[in-house]
Amino acid sequence: MAKILIIDDDEQIRQVCRLVFEGMGHEVHAAPTLTRGLAAVKDGDFDVVYLDVDLPDGIGLNAVSSITEGERAPEVIIFTGASYPNGAELAIQNGAWDYIEKPATEDVMSLPLIRALQYRKEKFSHHAPTVALKRDRIIGQSPIIAKCLDLIAQAANSEANTLITGETGTGKELFARAIHENSPRADGPFVVVDCSILTETLIESVLFGHAKGAFTGAEKKSEGLIRQAHGGTLFLDEVGELPFAMQKAFLRVLQERRFRPVGAKEEESSDFRLVAATNKDLPAMAAEGRFRSDLLFRLHTMHIAIPALRERDEDIRELTLYYTHFFCRKYNVPLKGFSPEFFDFMLEYDWPGNVRELVNTVENIVVRARLDPTLYPKHMPSEIRIHGMGGAGGKKNGQGNGLGPLTTPGENGGAEVGEAAPGGQAPGEQVELLIPFDDYKRQTEKNYFQAVMTNCHGDIRQACDLSKLGKQSLYRYLRIHGISTR
Repeated sequence: MAKILIIDDDEQIRQVCRLVFEGMGHEVHAAPTLTRGLAAVKDGDFDVVYLDVDLPDGIGLNAVSSITEGERAPEVIIFTGASYPNGAELAIQNGAWDYIEKPATEDVMSLPLIRALQYRKEKFSHHAPTVALKRDRIIGQSPIIAKCLDLIAQAANSEANTLITGETGTGKELFARAIHENSPRADGPFVVVDCSILTETLIESVLFGHAKGAFTGAEKKSEGLIRQAHGGTLFLDEVGELPFAMQKAFLRVLQERRFRPVGAKEEESSDFRLVAATNKDLPAMAAEGRFRSDLLFRLHTMHIAIPALRERDEDIRELTLYYTHFFCRKYNVPLKGFSPEFFDFMLEYDWPGNVRELVNTVENIVVRARLDPTLYPKHMPSEIRIHGMGGAGGKKNGQGNGLGPLTTPGENGGAEVGEAAPGGQAPGEQVELLIPFDDYKRQTEKNYFQAVMTNCHGDIRQACDLSKLGKQSLYRYLRIHGISTR
């Protein structure tokens, strides 16, 4: 018997699902709103969640990734009557098991459930023992990084060609090294080929090597990088820069693991595992004829997309702590403390250079602070301080009051978000707010931010969008009122 959760605001749909799934022998629970459904997922051990898209308090598609977090997270089946452009594509990309449109027959409703439960039974009955993943300098515990680490583990346990994509500075080489160090080839070489610095005149000699006398100056035989990777991993960094003329030759190397050094009569072989990385859109390049599609298919057996740092704000604090301690030890200076405002500025900044920029910034801060025991915003580079002072919505430039919508106290001390405070009272009506005005303002503000965080399920980015506050300002209000982000 499996545990099924139905999240749908239509009572008739909930009842139909209950009848069908209980008739199959399963335990069924139901929730009419997204908030109550997510709370049920958090508290219950469900196997499958049937999730509507249009719910009174949110869009179901936006919650798929949060529901599917965790090792034993339930499978999500989108079950909706709403017609969304690319709805099925979005559902699958976010991790849904299937996408079903209403109305649906009993068979259409139940078949995905049968398949999902079969998958879970096989998955957990043959679960491999947990092994600590070597993840040197891949710092962070955010769900999006956890998924990348899962992919690293999968890639390490296979010989499949792996393509790593991500913006400049996200740490693609660190991920490639982690695949190598967690694989059976860990004792072999890890050979890096930077395709962006190879000229067409040198690339064949660098990759394939050359025989003695192959060209002027070739006084002895030279072993190419492909041969040097024998028994280990060949890492093609910036593979999007590989000259088009060389892509066909390298495709044959991937297919046969054989190549001919420049000027040699005989072919040589190399048993290597390939990992490639790029910050370019290779499918778009292939569509424009600037990258061979057949080579792309070979590279793309497994794909790991590394998120930009701005997409995993929750890791910024841990990264900052790690590299601050690292550079304090490197430069032999005392370990540092941090003012709360310091992290406000770190979280407010967008980090266009990603982790690489953060690492360089932290090193700069440690060098400048030197013997200062505590780090303050004054220790930061000016561009980060200026960005933090401006905020996301321009609040310190006179745009908006930074307080969000007006609120009024609810029945139990809560807040009704979005209602304007009353402008007056009827004659003879008693005023029940028997507290000082400053206390009333403080409690009203606290109610507002509690309601914002509840409505956004603790998601800081959504809370910033809703309140029109920058991260620095939002964190300051949450800290003032003692409101947790979790």
